[in-house]
Amino acid sequence: MCGIVGYVSNHRIQEEKLKKSIDTLYMRGPDCQKLWIDDNVGLAHSRLSIQDLSHNANQPMVSSCKRYVIVYNGEIYNFKDLKNSIGIDSHAWSTHCDTEVILESYKKWGKECVLKFNGMFAFSIWDKKEEELFCARDRMGKKPFYYSFVDNEFLFASRPSALFELKNISKEINLQALRLHMDIGYIPNELSIYKHVKMLPPAHTLTFSKNKLSIERYWDFRQIETDYSLLDKDEELLIDELDELLTSAVKLRMISDVPFGAFLSGGIDSSLIVAMMTKISNRDVHTFSIGFDEKRWDESEHAETVAKYLKTNHKMEKMGIDSLLKLMPTFMKNFDEPFFDSSAFPTMAVSRLAKKDVTVALTGDGADELFGGYHYYNIVDKLKYFYKLPNFLRSFISRILYIVPSHKIKLLSQAINKADIPAAFAYSRSIIKDYDNVLVDDVLNNTKSIEAYFSEASEHMPQGLDEVEKSMRLDAYFTMPDEYLQKVDIGSMAYSLETRSPFLDYRVVEWAAKLPHSLKVKNGVNKYLLRKLAYRYVPREILDRPKQGFSVPVSKWLKDELKSDFHDKLYNQKDSLSKTLNISNIEKLFELHTSDKRDVHPLLWAVYSFLNWNSVK
Repeated sequence: MCGIVGYVSNHRIQEEKLKKSIDTLYMRGPDCQKLWIDDNVGLAHSRLSIQDLSHNANQPMVSSCKRYVIVYNGEIYNFKDLKNSIGIDSHAWSTHCDTEVILESYKKWGKECVLKFNGMFAFSIWDKKEEELFCARDRMGKKPFYYSFVDNEFLFASRPSALFELKNISKEINLQALRLHMDIGYIPNELSIYKHVKMLPPAHTLTFSKNKLSIERYWDFRQIETDYSLLDKDEELLIDELDELLTSAVKLRMISDVPFGAFLSGGIDSSLIVAMMTKISNRDVHTFSIGFDEKRWDESEHAETVAKYLKTNHKMEKMGIDSLLKLMPTFMKNFDEPFFDSSAFPTMAVSRLAKKDVTVALTGDGADELFGGYHYYNIVDKLKYFYKLPNFLRSFISRILYIVPSHKIKLLSQAINKADIPAAFAYSRSIIKDYDNVLVDDVLNNTKSIEAYFSEASEHMPQGLDEVEKSMRLDAYFTMPDEYLQKVDIGSMAYSLETRSPFLDYRVVEWAAKLPHSLKVKNGVNKYLLRKLAYRYVPREILDRPKQGFSVPVSKWLKDELKSDFHDKLYNQKDSLSKTLNISNIEKLFELHTSDKRDVHPLLWAVYSFLNWNSVK
């Protein structure tokens, strides 16, 4: 896991600027920092040593033929198998790391090499002969890749902040990105908060040559057809298949030349990963969790019960929930775009704890989106029956339901009145709901809503795909990479910890996409098939408990600890943001929340995260 920076310019690269840029990514790779400059091309790397700890494996790395130079962030888990496929004599390899394997794979297979990689990656390879830069990002978007193409100059980095050290790029806000941040709490697709900075989407390659930029998709799980013949297959045989596949994914992610462990919440996903690790490993597995003094927020008892059953070397740090606010400076430094997900704070806390003993930690990320873990999917399962009705009848039912004096029923009435299920799902996922909008009309009229994004993305899915499965794929396509994986990547990298996600092995993703939704959400039971697999490893009575997740008392913070700061930041930025934010509506919502008339914390937290970011950008 590392930090990468690159610059293809129309003038000679300044070493000082390249050094300042890579310095911003120091915590992503504190073990070694190196630069490579060849006239108008510069590459820089900040290394967190995981495979082959020798100096030979440092980057930027030049290929054996001297033609190619690479900077790379991530891990290719099947690199040893690829070595055999490439066909080079064992003594010809100069390292034992995966970086050299990527270089030789590109040399042998060209741009198609990305299809052979099982892992997480963001890399750039400079071809000195063709004067061409080839970049790629992994299938599910584990590793970030930001870029800017201005004045016929191409820049890229692991984080936006590094780009501004390379060139005086405008920090003008991308209003579409801001709209989506306020709609759903994250910035999806290829956008960043900056108008002149973009993100390479997952499963895409980028080529920059002769001042021209081309971007191509190389893989798309959204288009995988459901295999309904699996419904006729014995469930135990399906569980055997999943067991074998997931075990393989876990085993691959345990390859490391440094100590490794796992995050353990005590829930199904992380417990299953840890259980498989204990089955595979010939030594004690290190596990880590965060506990809170306040019982309402504390999951540590569940994690400790699982750890005791699996006999792991478990460490838990107990803290007051409000002490998470002490992590705000770390949050502000590392999350260099507005970021809504408050569970970033406990993610940073557990990463800080784990780093004391290990350099790599496995996680349960991805299971909810692939196997039906969120309650939203049960909502969609019920909503889809309304959408079989004629439009006029659905509209009539919506109006009747809206009369009912129940907030949840009013939300349901609005959901069933949307254009289609993806739009209704976006509404259920959104944080704006029926609140007064916090953006001015001019911004709203000239940008697209998250509902439009969800509806457009669903058009790339097979016709006739069940609406529940469609919703899971929308989450895996948008919410997972752009919110959850961002959170874990940035939160763990803030403490130089690498995280790996076995559920996001592309083989597991493809298998899950073929699985009919009724084996994921069945009779109101979420993660039906995955849950049955987990019971093979950990007793049902230990695992069966309500889903909690990393909860943080944002609602309370906005009324107490952060109340003054919210008000001060809004007041101080009032004039400069008046053409963007609807200040009057924000003030009304803030008063509504702090007076306990209505809990408005999701939207207010999105506003606060933007105000925080804007105050230091």
